[in-house]
Amino acid sequence: MSINRRDWLRAGLVSGLGLATAQAGYCEPWLDAAPTAPVLPPKGAMKARLSANENPYGPSPKALKAINDAAQEGYLYPFQYATQLRKMIAEQEGVAEEQVLLAPGSGSLLISAAMHYSYAKPGGTIISADPTYEQLMRAAVQHGAKWEKVPLTAGNYDHNLTEMEKRIGDNTSMVYINNPNNPTGVTIDPVALRAFVDRVSAKKPVFADEAYIHYTSDPAKFSVIDNVKKGQNVLVARTFSKIYGMAGLRLGYLVGQPDTLAAISKWGGGPGGLTMTTIRAGLACYTDQDFIKYSLAKGLEAREYLYETLKSNGYTYLPSGTNFVLFPIRMKGEDFVAKMMSQGVSIRQWKFDGQYWCRVSLGTMPQMQAFAEGLKVIS
Repeated sequence: MSINRRDWLRAGLVSGLGLATAQAGYCEPWLDAAPTAPVLPPKGAMKARLSANENPYGPSPKALKAINDAAQEGYLYPFQYATQLRKMIAEQEGVAEEQVLLAPGSGSLLISAAMHYSYAKPGGTIISADPTYEQLMRAAVQHGAKWEKVPLTAGNYDHNLTEMEKRIGDNTSMVYINNPNNPTGVTIDPVALRAFVDRVSAKKPVFADEAYIHYTSDPAKFSVIDNVKKGQNVLVARTFSKIYGMAGLRLGYLVGQPDTLAAISKWGGGPGGLTMTTIRAGLACYTDQDFIKYSLAKGLEAREYLYETLKSNGYTYLPSGTNFVLFPIRMKGEDFVAKMMSQGVSIRQWKFDGQYWCRVSLGTMPQMQAFAEGLKVIS
């Protein structure tokens, strides 16, 4: 029996996607990028990868089909599809097409913005909460900027917007907001945040990283994209890595004023770094409301299960608006990570405010049960 090249490619890709799905419960431990080198389980013994805030329910079936179809056109440049995706995002967010900048993941946009503002104001300072997602700040420091860390508020570990605003001066090049915040999972009060952005953006650029916004109770309420629509000096970063489950496919976008995006794009971003398969997957899943609702519901179910698991084992936790939960632990973070890894579960640890903390990503229910069983053993 003969098989043509197109059918062979289709069959190979579909079988590969099936194999990847079947093996999703295991990954090489070194990929976890934990702060320290933990005790590693025997290969094949990984029960739950809960260290990278990935979404185990994506990409959606529509996105997988789109990837399969797009692979047949892998010899073509995907410019027309990139334009289509940019237009779709602009319509969804209520902005002009020139106010959307695509890139291979929002992380690359953070780095591009860091480079732009570092060189636009040499020796300038970027203000952020502490702790927060550090990729943008570390990139800025590497390119000569200074990083001014403002500790989170006591007790509820929220952005201290009052203190951050006080720190703004002539030498400030940008203010970074991560909402909901990583690693705490805390969401900023929307009224206070928008008022803060109204005032601060009149003085300095504000970069709002909204990677986890879809896991909040009301994304439109907590987002500051409306501030962009008002013409303010605000940038909003979004990613397809979380609710859309495309972390490994690399797709994100930045919403802002056209001239600012044009300046940032000189350092990176734009459709040139995106593949045909990634763009077509993004087009398929961006408006797939059925899958988004399913994915979110499964994530919230896992989050409630994790809350109950922590409470039943005598732990407190920070209420989360994300696909992870942070809680204080009763031993050194490095030891906790190692002990959980010995149970086949990867997690992350932090230390701040004189306390060790564990961050657990939300996984499938069997993965969350593996965490619960491991926690019982080591507690």
